[in-house]
Amino acid sequence: MPTQQANAAPKAGSSEPLRSSATKHDPKKPHITETPMTRRNWYKHVDWLNVFFIIGIPAIGCVVAFWTPLQWKTLVWSIAYYYATGLGITAGYHRLWAHTSYSASLPLQIFLAAVGGGAVEGSIRWWARGHRAHHRYTDTDKDPYSVRKGLLYSHFGWMLMKQNPKRIGRSDITDLNEDPVVIWQHKHYIKVVLFMGLIFPTLVAGLGWGDYLGGFIYAGILRIFFVQQATFCVNSLAHWLGDQPFDDRNSPRDHVITALITLGEGYHNFHHEFPSDYRNAIEWFQYDPTKWCIWTWKQLGLAYDLKQFRSNEIEKGRVQQLQKKLDQKRSQLDWGVPLEQLPVMEWDDYVEQAKNGRGLIAVAGVVHDVTDFINDHPGGKAMIKSGIGKDATAMFNGGVYLHSNAAHNLLSTMRVGVIRGGMEVEIWKRAQQDNKDTMIVKDEHGNRIVRAGAQVTKVIDPPASAGAA
Repeated sequence: MPTQQANAAPKAGSSEPLRSSATKHDPKKPHITETPMTRRNWYKHVDWLNVFFIIGIPAIGCVVAFWTPLQWKTLVWSIAYYYATGLGITAGYHRLWAHTSYSASLPLQIFLAAVGGGAVEGSIRWWARGHRAHHRYTDTDKDPYSVRKGLLYSHFGWMLMKQNPKRIGRSDITDLNEDPVVIWQHKHYIKVVLFMGLIFPTLVAGLGWGDYLGGFIYAGILRIFFVQQATFCVNSLAHWLGDQPFDDRNSPRDHVITALITLGEGYHNFHHEFPSDYRNAIEWFQYDPTKWCIWTWKQLGLAYDLKQFRSNEIEKGRVQQLQKKLDQKRSQLDWGVPLEQLPVMEWDDYVEQAKNGRGLIAVAGVVHDVTDFINDHPGGKAMIKSGIGKDATAMFNGGVYLHSNAAHNLLSTMRVGVIRGGMEVEIWKRAQQDNKDTMIVKDEHGNRIVRAGAQVTKVIDPPASAGAA
């Protein structure tokens, strides 16, 4: 399923900041990423400003926290604000603005823009633009945080290392450029970050129960660190850990661990297949608090137009992927030489070879060499030898013993030829050559699919006699 921007004209305003660089890029000057990294210039490849914000400040917070008592009220407030700012990213930045999977009233938009800014992950405009590029160019060089470049790179390496703006995948953000809330937040982003990220949580703890320092360290700095790391897991862990129930052409995966870490964003294989669905989890038992919040907001009149893919289309994707996995497993098994590739034998030639010591039996017009299986036959040597050089169709299909599906599958691996005119086989071969509809089902690799109990040797009403075909 292509993303909602796949057919849109790629646009990006000239005033839009680069993803991980605070300096302007001179197009005439070779970018540092075009220069091999060495011991002498490695530091030039590092975006030191982002290193300070993403690693440096949290490290300082951890050190200061060692001497800062953690009050239980501050702990509760930190956790509550963690979820609030996390929802600002998952329900706001991601599902509302990046994918427009639902619509929100103005009060809800303002709330999500504010707490989303408190997560300190860039403005809505910048974040959504990069995420749309991620969906449009998943796992390619234009994917801003492609997991193909390494797990740590997709987690936060793409922000710690300088990026070449010429390689950034473009995406259409026309709708965001016309959204007053998005534009206001983008224009005043630094003020929003400072207030919602640090000042507000500090004031709540300070004015509420006198713990200004605890509010600043735990509800501010460390809370920002944990929210950021959770979001980064969507870029990294969700493309590395789990199953791919809908498509395996690209890296997105579903896993409950990632969902627990990311407020429900862990069902990423589903999300990449159906990006405009307001849900990430579609089963009742799957953890997706972001979906629950959006649904609750709808009941309160704060959200509307919640988009869902039809269940019929979702199940199509699931079934197609299951079939693909079956085909992959099927291709690793020995199903015998395909009928159309078997040589045609005359009946007299078949009988003559059997008389000369070759253990050949004919079932439904297909000749099988059972020489190496005679000693292993569960029914005994005498029984299988009684069919050598004869038409054993009737005896194999109930005349002597009604063989199991496993027996028919095993027999298919012993095919060596077909009898000319032998029941339906030669007719089927002729139809294949004439490109007629023979009702043969093939997998995605072009191999014939044999359903359980549907081997050509399985004859429901075998002939009464065992004469020559």
